[in-house]
Amino acid sequence: MFRGFYTVASGMVAQQRRTDMLTNNMSNANTPGFKADQSTMRPFPEMLLQHFDQTNIPTQRGLNFPSNKVIGSLNTGVYMQEAIPKFIQGDLRQTDNTTDVALQDALMPVDPDTGREGSVFFTVQNAEGDVRYTRNGSFTLDGQGYLTTASGLYVLNDQGNRIQLSSDRFTVTDNGVLAGENSEAARIGVGFAANSERLMKEGDGLYRTEEANGLPNAYNINGAQFSVKQGQLEQSNVDVSRTMTDMLTAYRSFEANQKILQAYDRSMDKAANEIGRIG
Repeated sequence: MFRGFYTVASGMVAQQRRTDMLTNNMSNANTPGFKADQSTMRPFPEMLLQHFDQTNIPTQRGLNFPSNKVIGSLNTGVYMQEAIPKFIQGDLRQTDNTTDVALQDALMPVDPDTGREGSVFFTVQNAEGDVRYTRNGSFTLDGQGYLTTASGLYVLNDQGNRIQLSSDRFTVTDNGVLAGENSEAARIGVGFAANSERLMKEGDGLYRTEEANGLPNAYNINGAQFSVKQGQLEQSNVDVSRTMTDMLTAYRSFEANQKILQAYDRSMDKAANEIGRIG
């Protein structure tokens, strides 16, 4: 009986976490460059139940032979193992803002371990000097003329240095070369991730690597074909209608587990308060 409580509770916790993930996807449906998370559900290890007994043979000495009978496997619950971002190209939206830049994937090398294409990301730097990666190209200029993200991270060039401009009247070519009004020149830094699933997700659409060495320069990767589009923003790849359907499914699963839990609770109440009562 108590095993049933644990099994149902694990299902409710898993569906609650999945609902939280889907809600986060829905709330970022209009966030530029956002990559929707997808969950992976896994069962806890199954237990193989066997019944052990003894077979008595009526002889003078009374022989006993041990025997066992396989009852079957028992699943002990489920859990949400992890949430993995879905690195699919989002649609590009025309904004005509000079500080808006988008990455458009054309052809990426396939990772031999996963069989999936790699991804490219803008290279940015936080106030502590740590390098991060993002697909959100909604940039701006700070008070000192540095090209930054909306959250204040510095956009780096392909040499790992910050980009400083005299004004927001600059141009960006398809191969990432930036030319300022007063002859400033730089190339927007872009990193290449052969296996995007190894990136660690942070807030504000940022990613970091597990290792300290960071991602290699995407411009130097053979077979990596992409373009940098000025005046455009990559939209979120969240499928709103599919996300709503998944949220309803997760809610119904949570509700079904809740009803089973209530049935277990009523059964325990009868066992504790009614069965065996002396009239």
